Amino acid sequence: MNNESTQAKVVAFGELLLRMSVTNGFRFTQANEMRIQTGGAEANVCILLSQLGIQTKYLTRLPNNDLAKLALNELSKFKVETSNCVFGGERMGLYFVENGNQIRQSQVIYDRNNSAFATIPQDQIKWENVLEDVTHFHWSGISPGVSEEASVACREAILSAHRKGIIISSDFNYRSKLWQYGRKPSEIMPGLLYYSTITVADLDAVEIYFGIKTDNKSSDTDRFKKAYDLLKQKMPYLKTLAMSFRKSEGQSHIYSAMLMYEEHLYQSKSHQIHLVTDQIGSGDAFTAGLLYGLINNKHPQECIEWATACGVLKQSIHGDFAVTSPEEIKHFLEIGTSNRISR
Repeated sequence: MNNESTQAKVVAFGELLLRMSVTNGFRFTQANEMRIQTGGAEANVCILLSQLGIQTKYLTRLPNNDLAKLALNELSKFKVETSNCVFGGERMGLYFVENGNQIRQSQVIYDRNNSAFATIPQDQIKWENVLEDVTHFHWSGISPGVSEEASVACREAILSAHRKGIIISSDFNYRSKLWQYGRKPSEIMPGLLYYSTITVADLDAVEIYFGIKTDNKSSDTDRFKKAYDLLKQKMPYLKTLAMSFRKSEGQSHIYSAMLMYEEHLYQSKSHQIHLVTDQIGSGDAFTAGLLYGLINNKHPQECIEWATACGVLKQSIHGDFAVTSPEEIKHFLEIGTSNRISR
C-alpha cells in the first residue's frame, strides 16, 4: 500500500441503525424472533475502507443508551473512529429485513421517525474541528431523506468540507420509503450534490433528483455517458462518476459497472452471480472499493474492477457490512467466483 493511502483519512456522516432481520427465511408475518445487527450506508463504507487499510472516522447522533453502545462497539471492532459522535434524542433508528429468494424480492420496513439522527439540532456537530486533517468527506442521499433536520446537518457538513478543500464523495442512494417530511428529493438533493467531486449514482435516482432522463431503449453505455454529460452541468466539481448495473439472466444476475474518470469511460468485467446471500450493502461496498482505488492512485480500470469485485463479494455475506480483506478481493479479481475450500 502506498504512502497516500496511509495518509488519507475519510470521514463519513449518516445514521447508524439497528437492523432487525427475520431469521431462517421466514416472512414478517411468520416471525417469532429477529437477529439484531448494525448497519447504515455510510457506516458500511467506513467498515470496508478500514479493512482495506484506510483511516476512517464516522459521525452520527445517537441516544445515550446501551443500544447505541452496541452499535458503536460494532464499528470499533473494525477500527472505525467514532470519538466525534454526538449524543441526544430518545431512540435509535431501526430497519427490518425480510430476506427474499430467487422467486420473491426482499422487503425492508423503516422505523426511523423521530430518531436521534432525524432530530439532530442545527450546529450540534462542530465540523470545522471534526474535519481537521481529513482528506475525504463521504455522505449519501439516504441522510437528507430522513428529515429536514438531517438535511440541514448534511448541508452544514458539505459546506464545511468544501470550504476546507476536502474531496467530497457522495452516493445518490434514493430510498422511496423515506422523504416523508414534506420536501421532494428534487428540492434538496441538487444543492447538496453540487459540491461532489466523486459520486456513485443510478439512472433512476439521476432522473428523480435532477429530472435527467435517458432512453431506456439505448445501451447502458450510451445512457451512462449521457447522464454524465448532463450531470456535469449540474455538478460543476464532478470528476468521477460510477454506476453499477444488474441484469437478470434466468435465475442468475449479471453484475457490472462503468466509470467516467476525467472524461474517459471505463467498464468492468461482467460477473455472473448464481446465489445472493444478502444484497443489502452491496452498493456501499462498491463505493468503498471505488474510493479505495482512487485514494491509492490506481489506474481507473483497476478502480472500477475493485469496486465491482467489492460489490459482488458483499452479496455473499450476511448483514450490512462487507467483511472481507484485500487478499480476498485480489483473489476474486484473479480467479472469479469459487466454491472451493481454502485450506
